[in-house]
Amino acid sequence: MSDTEKITNEYGGDQIQILEGLEAVRKRPGMYIGSTSERGLHHLVYEIVDNSVDEALAGFCTEIQVFINPDNTITVIDNGRGIPVDINHKAGLPAVEVVFTVLHAGGKFGGGGYKVSGGLHGVGASVVNALSDWLEVEVARDGKLYTQRYERGKVMFPLKEIGACDHRGTKVTFKPDASIFDTTVFNFDTLKTRLREIAFLTKGLKITLTDLRGEKEESREFHYEGGIKEFVQYINRHKDASYEDIIYCEGEKNGVLVEVAMQHNESFTEATYSFVNNITTPEGGMHLTGFKSAITKVFNDYAKENKLVKENEESLSGDDLREGLAAIISIKISDPQFEGQTKQKLGNSEARSAVESVVTEQLTYFLEQNPKVAKIIVNKAVVAQRARIAARKARDVVRKNNLTEGMSLPGKLADCSDKDPKNCEIYIVEGDSAGGSAKTARSRATQAILPLRGKILNVEKARVDKILGNAEIRAMITAFGTGIHENFDISKLRYHKIIIMTDADVDGAHIATLLLTFFYRFMPDLIREGHVYLAQPPLYKIERNKKIWYAYSDEERDKILEEIGRDQNNKLQRYKGLGEMDADQLWDTTMDPEKRVLLQVAIDGESESELDLTFNTLMGDKVEPRREFIEANAKYVRNLDI
Repeated sequence: MSDTEKITNEYGGDQIQILEGLEAVRKRPGMYIGSTSERGLHHLVYEIVDNSVDEALAGFCTEIQVFINPDNTITVIDNGRGIPVDINHKAGLPAVEVVFTVLHAGGKFGGGGYKVSGGLHGVGASVVNALSDWLEVEVARDGKLYTQRYERGKVMFPLKEIGACDHRGTKVTFKPDASIFDTTVFNFDTLKTRLREIAFLTKGLKITLTDLRGEKEESREFHYEGGIKEFVQYINRHKDASYEDIIYCEGEKNGVLVEVAMQHNESFTEATYSFVNNITTPEGGMHLTGFKSAITKVFNDYAKENKLVKENEESLSGDDLREGLAAIISIKISDPQFEGQTKQKLGNSEARSAVESVVTEQLTYFLEQNPKVAKIIVNKAVVAQRARIAARKARDVVRKNNLTEGMSLPGKLADCSDKDPKNCEIYIVEGDSAGGSAKTARSRATQAILPLRGKILNVEKARVDKILGNAEIRAMITAFGTGIHENFDISKLRYHKIIIMTDADVDGAHIATLLLTFFYRFMPDLIREGHVYLAQPPLYKIERNKKIWYAYSDEERDKILEEIGRDQNNKLQRYKGLGEMDADQLWDTTMDPEKRVLLQVAIDGESESELDLTFNTLMGDKVEPRREFIEANAKYVRNLDI
């Protein structure tokens, strides 16, 4: 048979599949909710909640209740208008059935249902339905109560009226399909973080989250009349504010509703978060660009007019002015254009001009009315500018040295011979002793070793000039090849796996946290794009009759001892550090790609503001919040020598 005949026979008309209705969602769920991991599971809840929030944004809903039921089903109840139950004449079906069974159907496509909406593609409710084992909806509308049930997206009975009622709203209960998701167990803290964020962004809306799974009911209520002003207070709650006021700008320009709240603190890191119709935009976009342009221009104009800076000095940069800034930019727009399926970046040019106009006008007025605050901010930026200039000089010296030395790598780095970054990995190792074992153990072709001497600088408490003066940090920056901050270029990354390998004790955990803080503050895309890992060295070596087992937890140790028998013939060694292992042991347990365990470090884009708070709590100046955090999370910590 010729190749042409083979292709014709194998690829005919019957090989073209037509996926009808919600079958496409079940076939390719990742296209609609991002993934089938725990993150995708929680996204189902957000889709249903977002529909209720749309009712709040339209002015018809004041309260949303979310329940995690004992069987890990979810119930969402709102007091909005209730999904319409009359016949949609185009589909010939009740509108509520259309909403839950037809893709790209909803009140968000110019039909007058909503002026603004968090939904982009109109797939929310129908996708949740398609990916659920079953879903039930109850609608209270016009004094009557209606219900309908679906199983894996299919209608089980026509919409039916089940009685009278004296309230209005929508109640949705669903059970995620265990054949689709990696897990169907909901995390209370994950939902709590996102629902708190939604409540901050929707002024006056009350959201309650209740977990009914445990012996004791756990519940949280989120209700913020101050909206994003309270969001900024929350972000700054563990920091020392530079001034008492929260600067607030609100207005409308060309149909774009703009809200901005901001306040500086005495830290050196910026915490600015942008949202469109309550959707987080971690990659920013036009609204964030407009905000940055406005504050840079307004503060520079004010500083020059009021002679707070010398005329011959260079202008304050945006980075100078945003050092220690906590800010929320929230806009509402009727037709948001996001770049990419993931809604990560806003592309509407009118959003830039709207934010820039509103912030410029109202911030100018605020500074004129509050000269003391204006002076504090400008003085803080001037100090930041001096540090930036010093850091630039330090970078120039490093760059010059690299050029004269042929881009030489750190002397302590044992590099690998393979030059393809996709094949290469670098181990950041605690101490010279462990570094020596790692250099002997490694695969020289693909594994590089960079030993660190002691603990690196805590970047949460230092400006960039001091950070660049730290030898250990400079060694990492040079080894990775990407640069940092505005000079960061991930295409120059020399290793696609950066593996933190520290002792399994308190000091090792502290060093790992210091490293993660540095990566998150100065090279966050290393984490966002999945290049950072934590090695998992064993805690125990168990030997019996010349046979050896390694245990990575107390539970695994106990299981091995149960299997081989607990008696005096067993030799049990608790590793106190990587330096106690010889090269062969280190390779077998921690570095061999065929046997090792690596934990990938990831950022959940939907809760990045919470992650920022966690780093500040753990690594900032305030002791009390750190103590409270450790006490609250101690139950999750294992295998540390305390």
